[in-house]
Amino acid sequence: MFKYICKRIVYLLITLLIIVTTTFFLMKKLPGTPFDAERFSLLSAAQQAQFLEKYGLNDPVIVQYGKYIGNVFRGDFGTSFFYTGQPVSGVILGRIGPSALIGLQAILIGLSIGLILGIIAAWRHNSGIDYFTMVVAVLGVSVPNFVAAALLQYFVGLKWGVLPVAFWQSWKSSVLPSIALSFGVTAMIARFMRTEMLDVLEQDYIITARAKGLNQFKVLMRHAVRNSIIPVVTILGPIVVNLLTGSLAVENIYSIPGIGSLFVDSIKTNDYSTIMGITIFYSAFYIFVVMVVDILYSVIDPRIRLASGGKGE
Repeated sequence: MFKYICKRIVYLLITLLIIVTTTFFLMKKLPGTPFDAERFSLLSAAQQAQFLEKYGLNDPVIVQYGKYIGNVFRGDFGTSFFYTGQPVSGVILGRIGPSALIGLQAILIGLSIGLILGIIAAWRHNSGIDYFTMVVAVLGVSVPNFVAAALLQYFVGLKWGVLPVAFWQSWKSSVLPSIALSFGVTAMIARFMRTEMLDVLEQDYIITARAKGLNQFKVLMRHAVRNSIIPVVTILGPIVVNLLTGSLAVENIYSIPGIGSLFVDSIKTNDYSTIMGITIFYSAFYIFVVMVVDILYSVIDPRIRLASGGKGE
């Protein structure tokens, strides 16, 4: 396992380097500068030139890239242009809390409801609950998170006045965005669990257990669910991607001071350093999650050999 983890860390670093390099040069191709933002509009040309010199933006692009990569490997992601004087790492760390809270809540809600729906749908195949689950799965995948967020905001927040519709005031402010993000998670889990359950329920050992007159509930929980839930772990990676991309719109709709809203604000203001820092954070987090999922899969299913690259033997 140690050898496998080392390989994955090397893979993570190489992948990050490719992503950082691509993003850096793409950013330099975009029109405008950080000084096009409204807050810098009052600066004179001389003052803007001083800022460009201070941040090294007058250097050739390849020189800027070399300096940036060197700083990144030392843990220095630069200084934010929009949040003047603040290091990018500090700005990002200050926004992780709200994003982590709504993300974790969305996963817990989606896993709980999705697993239950998937199990019942497979157990009652071709019944009303099965058709209902498929409708939920289709809607959850088809309807964007920001549409669900807007509908919840209007009905639950504005029309019924049950929960706050915006701003980060208390834990209640995290409920609606978490539910909005959980729709996609619920759909993916329910559909995947149903498919795996249907396959397992047709296996010989399940048929034999039923023929022997074993308690149907025990057959379902001890054998069918236990063996069906293992492959579900493999879709945690795509689920994390879904949450990361969905949070960009949802956080802005609910005015949540998270990383998603910070990323959008950074793009609006051409805050190069912050955009790069968030890109690195997102990329590293996703690759790390994929690595953890691989390890968890090997723990749940001993047939998986990490040393052989995660492939079963």
